[in-house]
Amino acid sequence: MRPAIRAAGADDLPALVALDEVCFGAEAWSTVAWSTEFDRLSEDRVILVADEGSVVGYAVLLVPPVALDVVELLRIAVSPAERRTGIGGQLMTAALARCAGRTVLLEVAAGNDSALGLYEGFGFEEISRRRGYYAGGEDAVIMRWRETV
Repeated sequence: MRPAIRAAGADDLPALVALDEVCFGAEAWSTVAWSTEFDRLSEDRVILVADEGSVVGYAVLLVPPVALDVVELLRIAVSPAERRTGIGGQLMTAALARCAGRTVLLEVAAGNDSALGLYEGFGFEEISRRRGYYAGGEDAVIMRWRETV
């Protein structure tokens, strides 16, 4: 069964907090940070979830109201048990569909080969690095996507 990709609702908050902790450990967003994201949904945030009867993945986008401003993909994650099943690709496809005609930026740890492969597969290109950005001195890779016509 392929998950349904849908907009997150307030009922999804506990599942998102729990999944974020599993996927990001010490780098996970707090419950307060997630609540703040939900408070801003009507302003400039889009949270998509992959739902298979439970939340198995999510993507968080910062979408400024001015069309010339870049969109930021703030977070994307898939449950470890569901990785390599296409859910990340489904989330990315849905997220980029929300960004038609706009530029999207993201940052990813240089050693996160699976995420880098996903992003490159969708046409993201490295544009910069933040040296030693993450704990342990790992670089952050800044990537950009522009819709091609």
